[in-house]
Amino acid sequence: MTPQELTAILQKHDRWVKKKTGGGRAMLAMANLEGVQLPKANLKAAKLSGTNLRHANLSGADLEQADLFAAILTKADLSSANLFRADLRGAHLRGARLKLAVMREADLRGGTLMSGGSGDGVSFVRSDLTGSDLDEVTLADANLTGADLTGCSMMGADCQGALMSGASLVRAILKNANLTNADLRGANFSGANLTGAQLRDADLTGAVLAGANLRSANLVGAKLDGADMAGADTTGANLARSLDKFSARIQDKLTQHFLWISSGGGSGSRADLSGLDLSRINLCGVNLSGANLMGVNLSGARLCDSLLIMCDISGAQLSEADFTNAILDGANLHGANATRIRLDGACLAWVDVKGHDGRATGRLWRANLSQCRLVQASMVRTNLRGANLTDADLTGANLRGATLTDAKIAGATLTDADLTGAALPEP
Repeated sequence: MTPQELTAILQKHDRWVKKKTGGGRAMLAMANLEGVQLPKANLKAAKLSGTNLRHANLSGADLEQADLFAAILTKADLSSANLFRADLRGAHLRGARLKLAVMREADLRGGTLMSGGSGDGVSFVRSDLTGSDLDEVTLADANLTGADLTGCSMMGADCQGALMSGASLVRAILKNANLTNADLRGANFSGANLTGAQLRDADLTGAVLAGANLRSANLVGAKLDGADMAGADTTGANLARSLDKFSARIQDKLTQHFLWISSGGGSGSRADLSGLDLSRINLCGVNLSGANLMGVNLSGARLCDSLLIMCDISGAQLSEADFTNAILDGANLHGANATRIRLDGACLAWVDVKGHDGRATGRLWRANLSQCRLVQASMVRTNLRGANLTDADLTGANLRGATLTDAKIAGATLTDADLTGAALPEP
């Protein structure tokens, strides 16, 4: 293809994109454009499947929704390019420069290729980004399932919500990368540098993190079931700590409380954990009902599916703790700092007080969240029926589908709170 022919195609494509007469989509599938110079070119939705763009200069180009299926982009310059929703399945991006590129919702899964001729067959080729420069790239909600990112540089990359299960990130540099809510199941991070990375709520089930650098990384709410952490450096990391990492005194208090609960008070003793540092502890599914947790530090702790009925948690530090689906009926959280706490599906309703004979007395014991700091809290479908939220700060909280019927909200701050579908108390 001559330069003149390519120029004519791009001019018609530009008219096609702008919906002008005389336009036509660029159909450049399987074309040999090795080393082509097309900085800032308008290739939006262009057909480039299987195209040879090795060493091409596409910096700043608009490739939004372009078809780059199995395209050869080895050592191509795609820095600052727009690849929003581009089809890059099975693409060869080994050594490519993608710094500051926008690849939001791009598809980088492997591609199934058909071979023609007498040796007809089907082969699956994974997207190859080995050794590529992805610093500060935007890959939010992109699909990189099974992609090969071995040895690539992704410093400061935004991979929030990306699908990266089974991806190879061996020796990759992910310093300060944002992998919040990313699907990283079975991904291989062996020897990767994840210093300061955001891995909050990421799914790392079965992932390999052997020898990885996780210094100062944020793993609050991350799923690490079956993950291989052998030799990983977690110094300063915000990582859930199992009970056996705490002192024998704390373990004994929890054991005695379990006996106290299971025996109906006949043996053991009520846990007094007031003022203790239990930050990042993993107590999912535990029954701490009735425990004294006044002033306790549970920052970044995981207490999903736990029972905390009638607990005194007043004045506690609960920032970024995960109480998903926990039962906190009648609990006292007065004055607690629960910034960015997760209470999705949790229950903080009132308790029907019963007498010694087991019969209802007609008294209702409200969950007390008065003066509680719940800034940017996630409270989706949380049951707050009858709760006391007097003077609570719910600025920016997500209360979608929450139940606040009969709740006390006098003086509560609800600035920028999302109340979509919430059941509010009567005026």
